Amino acid sequence: MTATDDQPAGVICTFCVKPTADVETMVAGPGVYICNECVALCVELIETKPASMPELGPWQERVPDEELLATLPKVVAVSAQLERQLTITVRTARARGITWTRIGDALGMTRQSAWERFSDEE
Repeated sequence: MTATDDQPAGVICTFCVKPTADVETMVAGPGVYICNECVALCVELIETKPASMPELGPWQERVPDEELLATLPKVVAVSAQLERQLTITVRTARARGITWTRIGDALGMTRQSAWERFSDEE
């Protein structure tokens, strides 16, 4: 799915955190979005991948403190978007008549926990 007026307000690229208004195209996946710029970067990285990759630890261990701290607001923004998408998906499941038991099972939690988190007291 590409960006259209029917996407939820406040959609941002899950990778670079740019809003839909700042990119040419936004592609939607299950709970995530990726902009054309990040897709192009991924294609470039895949095409130029060396025959053998060095073993690297988590990226967080390789960046300076200021760069690590600068990522925190971005992670919070992506987390909020994912939470909205999860809530929308659960509400869609309920609107289709899917039981709280099945939703809880899909989320790895009890029926009661799913209901408490997402019901808004139906």
